[in-house]
Amino acid sequence: MEIIVAKSAGFCFGVSRAVEAVYNAVGNGDIYTYGPIIHNKTVTDELAKKGVKIINSIDEIENGTVILRSHGVGEEVYKEIERAGIKLIDGTCPFVKKIHDIVKEDFENGCKIIIIGDSLHPEVIGINGWCRNSAVIVESAKEAETAELDTRQKYSAVVQTTFRASRFNEIIDVLKRRISHIKVTNTICSATEKRQTEAIELSKNVDKMIVIGDRKSSNTQKLYEICKKNCDKTYNIETFEDLVLNIFNNNDKIGITAGASTPSAIIKEVIGTMSENLNDAVQKIEGEEEMSFQQMLDESFVTLHTGDIVKGTVIHINNEEVSVNLGYKSDGIIPRDEYSSDVNSVPSKELQPGDEIEVFVVRVNDGDGNVLLSRKRLESMKGMEDLQKAFEEKTVVEGKVTEVVKGGIIAVVNGVKVFIPSSQISNRFVEDLSVYKGQTIEFEIIELDRSKRRIIGGRKALIEKENAAKKEALFATIEAGKKVTGTVSRITDFGAFVNLGGIDGLIHISEMSWGRITNPREVLKEGDTVEVVVLEADKEKGKISLSLKDVTPNPWSLAAEKYPVGSIVEGKVVRMVPFGAFVELEVGVDGLVHISQISSKHVVKPEDELKIGEIIKVKVLEVNTEAKKISLSKKEADAPTAEVSEEETAE
Repeated sequence: MEIIVAKSAGFCFGVSRAVEAVYNAVGNGDIYTYGPIIHNKTVTDELAKKGVKIINSIDEIENGTVILRSHGVGEEVYKEIERAGIKLIDGTCPFVKKIHDIVKEDFENGCKIIIIGDSLHPEVIGINGWCRNSAVIVESAKEAETAELDTRQKYSAVVQTTFRASRFNEIIDVLKRRISHIKVTNTICSATEKRQTEAIELSKNVDKMIVIGDRKSSNTQKLYEICKKNCDKTYNIETFEDLVLNIFNNNDKIGITAGASTPSAIIKEVIGTMSENLNDAVQKIEGEEEMSFQQMLDESFVTLHTGDIVKGTVIHINNEEVSVNLGYKSDGIIPRDEYSSDVNSVPSKELQPGDEIEVFVVRVNDGDGNVLLSRKRLESMKGMEDLQKAFEEKTVVEGKVTEVVKGGIIAVVNGVKVFIPSSQISNRFVEDLSVYKGQTIEFEIIELDRSKRRIIGGRKALIEKENAAKKEALFATIEAGKKVTGTVSRITDFGAFVNLGGIDGLIHISEMSWGRITNPREVLKEGDTVEVVVLEADKEKGKISLSLKDVTPNPWSLAAEKYPVGSIVEGKVVRMVPFGAFVELEVGVDGLVHISQISSKHVVKPEDELKIGEIIKVKVLEVNTEAKKISLSKKEADAPTAEVSEEETAE
């Protein structure tokens, strides 16, 4: 199969100039085009995504920048823009602008204007605006024959830039025959004429002809009509998606041309699609070797391929989608989900317009004319290399925990997800893995299979190694009687373990309080920071015994002074025994009220007279600080009150 591309296919100078003006303006406030900038849906859709809005009247906007399309507009539109004080960028094709000047000058000099072209085409409507919309518009020789013309009037005839030359000549012949005084200016664009001439010659010498361009485009339809006359198998497509490949075969000679509003990227995609799907495709440019304007334009852009790693500049960020200038004919787009493997990473918080960014080219055309980019994949590629090196050299990596999943957690290292199983998260059981989410942790790569993208990390051995070093350092300095600070790491029924930095020490339940407790959770909870006294440090066994109560003085050391024999004090009943009741004078100091000292009357059971939690007055009978015993009497504390009552009764 041989594919022959017309030398002049694609954007003409005027269209390219207008489109470039819009792209250059994007990012500088609100941008509007007066009508579609060109007749090409791919281009206009792409610009719409960049925030460019299409208007059909200046009344539709209050401020911003309006860009006139290559087709041009009438004189009144310029005046409206000036009155509104809106910034203007004139994208009118220089060839069209020349027609405006001719019409304006000839009209002011008394000529009646004749425009040869499509009366509904925006270019013709714009030209008519330079003679106060008074022109006679004809599109065929037949219309020229029937048009109302004043033979005494001077006429000036111009033609739509994309009009077919042969039809223009036919119309002029009719007009010259009917009008004595007529000035004719052939304003058909040389590029259009050349494009059509090439299309005629090419369509005569191929088996099948493809005309690429928007079906609403006038010059595209003219190309289609020209080619169809010479090659019955002529097809008009807008993008490569319209191609029906099964109508072509490997023996075909295929000609390709494109309208002036067709971007070269679309032409290249059509050729590429055909080449990929049909064997032995040979491509060449028709005509001489000299470079066309479109080729020169293409040469000024960088060349991109899927899989390339390139640098670009951030243009803007919209809804967390990043637009990037790559120096290519189309901008690159990084979708939100291709920005980073870290789900918490937000483009608008990390980038700003003007920043340089390195990206991976996923697809040169994403279907909307943009280059699809990924920062996440680039991160992943580089990250994978780093992880491979870390795995081979057994070095430590650092990653941010982004997810808690079944059986473990996910940490991201330079854009690559690493699974850390529950058994490898710590050297001890962790009940709630969510405490790690959002944390940056260190770990080792213990398994890596690039073909399966299976990467497993582990912290257990690393923590054990670190703890061993900390343990060594701790035992070098710790000694009995020394006060140290640690964090409660675990609580059991018999005590609490305190992390001292590398090793845990145990506070037995008996060492938690000078008072009586039944469960360590009455005093401590996990995560508490506590100061403790070292009771014993056994390096060989790796055990450290701690005391929480020894941080404060032993209350028995002052009991004799605080509770002298004969004094009456208050206390709380805390425990009953068959032979009496224990009364707490303060935390850690209990005294016994023997059953015989509860009341002056006979008491069978302490519960008959007292209740747990009851506050009572007692008299101190004896204090033995060494044995930690205090004898108390409620009966004697109550006696004075009882005696007074008896005396009062006798009187």
